[in-house]
Amino acid sequence: MPVETWVAAVLVVGALLVALAAFVLIVAAVFSILFSGLDVPMKLVWIVLVFLAPLIGALLWFLIGRNRVPAPQYGYR
Repeated sequence: MPVETWVAAVLVVGALLVALAAFVLIVAAVFSILFSGLDVPMKLVWIVLVFLAPLIGALLWFLIGRNRVPAPQYGYR
């Protein structure tokens, strides 16, 4: 096989792997948002952001948004 065929195959497989990783990141962000301790309006804002700008929105959620969610309170008061 010519070298160009191998290069094309590697590029296609690489692009598919990057697309799969982006898809998994977006789905993980949506589930993380849904099961977070945020109130419903803020969850909607984050989900809309993830759907409007999928990769950037998901990255922003994991880098900024998730750290601002209040920790759950366990125990009795």
